[in-house]
Amino acid sequence: MTGYSALHEHAAWIDLSTRGKIRLTGDDRVRLLHAMTTQHIQQMSPGDGAYAFFLNAQGRILADAYVFCFEDHILLDTEPETRARIYEHLDRYIIADDVALEDATAQIVTLAIEGPDAGAVLESLGATLPSNDGAMEKWGEAWLARVSATGASGFRVFLAADAKQDFLTRLASLPGGPLPQASAEEARIVRIENGHPRCGEEISDRFLVQETGQMHGIHFTKGCYLGQEIVERVRSRAQIHRVLRRLEIESSSGSLPEHGAKLKVGEAEAAEIASAVQSPATGKVIALAYVRTQFAEPGTEIISGPWKARVL
Repeated sequence: MTGYSALHEHAAWIDLSTRGKIRLTGDDRVRLLHAMTTQHIQQMSPGDGAYAFFLNAQGRILADAYVFCFEDHILLDTEPETRARIYEHLDRYIIADDVALEDATAQIVTLAIEGPDAGAVLESLGATLPSNDGAMEKWGEAWLARVSATGASGFRVFLAADAKQDFLTRLASLPGGPLPQASAEEARIVRIENGHPRCGEEISDRFLVQETGQMHGIHFTKGCYLGQEIVERVRSRAQIHRVLRRLEIESSSGSLPEHGAKLKVGEAEAAEIASAVQSPATGKVIALAYVRTQFAEPGTEIISGPWKARVL
């Protein structure tokens, strides 16, 4: 069974160890992150996790991260492309605060177990599954979080770098046979099929949070934070001009639309492609694109040059 098939039909593991891990310690760590992210960090307790954005003063997205709360520190789990950006961004705002930053990427291995049977696989290994999205459970010397990289049912395992091989040996020795590994490209295809955007590919500093559609990353009543004025202005006016949507595309040329390709209706721009893949499950091209709001209703067809797209 391929990793792609396993993600759809059973479960597979994905190596996410290149993701950045930034550890914050010190008495002011919660106050600092509360003022720097879109989530309500002050209401988090040990074992909690949440998805959050880091914004600039203009409300544009600098990075996203999963924020995990421990007894004595906070761990940020972020994309490889944004690790240095978050570290430098936070470091710039630490003035008289009791906060210390540590880049722990090399010390912490991150592995994902995803697919419809991911929970059953982990329970067969003795894990207790976190009950809520983002939440963590201690698992021996590791931590298990209910977080998905592909938009499928999934969990993320954090463990010390020197424990990685032992854990992979356990995955290879399951009673039903070795758990397949899904390659980065297989995981990417499933992620785009599921409409699950990634910072560094579909999400960048060109966009406002509301345009990405990832509203679970915002807490609207938490109070002030960097970029909050723009987020609130967009919310109160209910006005955005584009939104991230999943498209199903037929191509008369057989080619994939490239990142940045524009789909037009007449002379009007209707959509801009952020990413596109050939979906083995559907036999069609599936894309994530920023679609102008007048064309964004599900079922809307956008016929542009060699491409016939339908909003899903």
